[in-house]
Amino acid sequence: MFRAFREFVMRGNVLDLAVAVIIGAAFNKIVTSMVNDILMPPIGLLLGKMDFSNLFVNLSGTPYNSLAEAKLAGVPTINYGLFVNAFIDFIIVAFVIFLLVRGVSKMMQKVKTTPPPAAAITKECPYCLSSIPIKAVRCAHCTSELKAA
Repeated sequence: MFRAFREFVMRGNVLDLAVAVIIGAAFNKIVTSMVNDILMPPIGLLLGKMDFSNLFVNLSGTPYNSLAEAKLAGVPTINYGLFVNAFIDFIIVAFVIFLLVRGVSKMMQKVKTTPPPAAAITKECPYCLSSIPIKAVRCAHCTSELKAA
């Protein structure tokens, strides 16, 4: 059983998938940091010093100054600011994946070349127009003698 599992894991597709998942997770962390630490602060500043990660709807009715205070108190909240950040993360990752797939598709199309035409294996008899082997010296259909190839 271990041997079959090892053979399964060592196949190319499984290893490629594992590498893609690991790189994707690392890329996701980079994009999340970019959104939270670089992209959203200037947007929040332009919108009146708004911190998107601190936008929430308090469902308990008791006022809290920040999302951290509400979470510490165990109050149910709708964290729409964190959702906006996650949505922007998704859009960026989806766009990068789109560009990557599109680039690979274009590259694969350039790599694909049309195969050279196959060498002719038959010819036409000049007398009866039947298809005969290219090395034939006599037509099998009309028995005419042909020039040697």
